[in-house]
Amino acid sequence: MEEKNMPRHVAIIMDGNRRWAKKKNIPIKLGHKQGAETLKKIVRHANKIGLEYITVYAFSTENWKRSEEEVNALMTLLKNYLDDFAKEADTENIVIRVLGNLSQLSIPLQESIEKTVKRTSTNTGTIFNIALNYGGRDEIVHAVKNISKEVKDGKLEIDEINEDLISQYMYTKNIPDPDLLIRTSGEMRLSGFLTWQSVYSEIIILDKLWPDFSAKDLDNAIEIYNKRNRRFGGS
Repeated sequence: MEEKNMPRHVAIIMDGNRRWAKKKNIPIKLGHKQGAETLKKIVRHANKIGLEYITVYAFSTENWKRSEEEVNALMTLLKNYLDDFAKEADTENIVIRVLGNLSQLSIPLQESIEKTVKRTSTNTGTIFNIALNYGGRDEIVHAVKNISKEVKDGKLEIDEINEDLISQYMYTKNIPDPDLLIRTSGEMRLSGFLTWQSVYSEIIILDKLWPDFSAKDLDNAIEIYNKRNRRFGGS
């Protein structure tokens, strides 16, 4: 890969864990577990090739609608993932951040997030963002409320509101918009992932379930990105 064409920020919708488990006739929680193992490998590879940012969709605000058993299994998996991978990410120089409405998560999970973020904050490698209890519209509503409060309190003038300012009220504050967005499983939608930030992202849909996604698939997606001509609305 030519370094000059490397995307700074790759976002991934990790879709297909449940279908992968059903195809193998195994419990859904094992599909999510395999998906977590795949994620570890991909983040390590992203760090190895010098990717600045990688953001993944781990749990959406809509995922609460799933069965209580599956949600509980996912939350336990996420906590264990953070606790275990934090140590590995620390030794591998990876920074872990978590994006989303964290107030609705259990106290133990919030504590794991805080500990992991703090432990890896001084690392200098790939910045790995986990979108957890995240929804694109929910994020925009959150930003609008905070901006409105600033205006109401006299700290902000309405004429000061522009795209740059709004971006500073998103969970992704100070993070560049994703250059490349990958979705696995063949589904052709964004599902509320980085709604504000992905307006000019190059999108690649792969007909492969997330647990089967590999480092080579990431490399291939970046190669496809390299060949695209990004116009940003220009000719």
